Amino acid sequence: MTSILDIPEVVGLDSRGGIIRIPPEVDVPLTDRVRQIIDTAEFRRLARISQLGLVSLVYPAAIHTRFEHSLGVYRTALLFLKQLARQPRFARAIDSRRAEVLIVAALLHDLGHWPFCHPIEDMRLAKVPNHELFANSFLLEGEIAEILRSQWSIQPREVVALLSGEPADDAGRILGSLLSGPIDIDKMDYLFRDSLHAGVPYGRHFDQQRLIGSLCLNEAGDGLAITDKGKTAAELMVFARYVMFSEVYWHHGVRSATAMLQRAFFLLYDRLDLDHLFRLTDSGMIGALEQVAGQGPARELLDGLFGPVRRLYKRVVQYSFFEEQEIYRRLAGKPYPWLTACAEQFAQIASTAVGSVIAPHEILFDAPPVGREVEFQVEIHFVKQSQYRLMGDVSPVVRTLARDQFDDYVKRVRIFAHPRIASSLRELNTLPQLVIEAIERVG
Repeated sequence: MTSILDIPEVVGLDSRGGIIRIPPEVDVPLTDRVRQIIDTAEFRRLARISQLGLVSLVYPAAIHTRFEHSLGVYRTALLFLKQLARQPRFARAIDSRRAEVLIVAALLHDLGHWPFCHPIEDMRLAKVPNHELFANSFLLEGEIAEILRSQWSIQPREVVALLSGEPADDAGRILGSLLSGPIDIDKMDYLFRDSLHAGVPYGRHFDQQRLIGSLCLNEAGDGLAITDKGKTAAELMVFARYVMFSEVYWHHGVRSATAMLQRAFFLLYDRLDLDHLFRLTDSGMIGALEQVAGQGPARELLDGLFGPVRRLYKRVVQYSFFEEQEIYRRLAGKPYPWLTACAEQFAQIASTAVGSVIAPHEILFDAPPVGREVEFQVEIHFVKQSQYRLMGDVSPVVRTLARDQFDDYVKRVRIFAHPRIASSLRELNTLPQLVIEAIERVG
């Protein structure tokens, strides 16, 4: 049977032939069967979908694409396999065929993403599909499905099963932990790549090479772990993730733009053909939203994001898990339609307080969504002691930033307002009472 180390794509890591280069000066091995996948219309679509979407309104160079990220994740999968294949426990659990399924899944893991996918998914509206399930329409039939069968001898449902996160056996659980877990091929790439393009150092200050070199299986043999040599690198990765969320993904300007897009989508939601919309590229989706919006309130929000003049709503007030905890708890994790109703009630109440009419769409309540980030809990193998221990038990960094609720540290409740009224609202001494009154009106 062919060894994992003999898989053409893994061999290609050390070859100068058949490569494509992505930032930062990284060579990604291309075989004919990989090239056939990335040249399909479904995959090329990812070259016109931004990885970070609205983040570029705050960090203007963050315009890299899901195409680039997918190539980075694919290459990282090859590095993981190259490291793990030399370990007898992994080699016994994962044969070359299962490893090839992982390679394909890594390449295709973002295939179901549509433009501005995560902000829209976070709203949890009826009829909005999960992006992993949406990917099935690209994977189970059509050109990619045919390439998987003919060139890889892989049935598309094998890839779907791995991407769905519902493994049926230990081998599936191992591969699933490589795709989605505390230390996985997706996070390993996006933290570094997002940091690079945003022009900030935070996501690059962990030793990827050291971390990959420490990979092993956990004590039960059904998931990924690290040896004690990778402990410091893993701690730095936890901190990198924390700071990237704090300073980039949940930057107040980024969240203002996110809240504006969400409200515009919510206003238009019932009039949209979602299946068609989610198959478009960035520019296609923006155009479709603007067409449906006409000259209504949603158009004003969309113009502030995508029009000739950038006009983000201003932060009026924010509440954290540690400050103004009562208001935070009453808003965090609540359904999006309920939050919108609160914002509309607040607009009505605040109109009286400032003596000026505030339109319902000119107030946005932004709160952490129902879904929470994956906690960082991974086993460390202390080789000399032949002992496995949870990282949170031996690392104060992980215990603080991962075991304790990660979301509570970086995700705040914020109220944004149209620039014309934001300063007047900030000057209100009764602002907290007005927010509570709006909450109580909605019930």
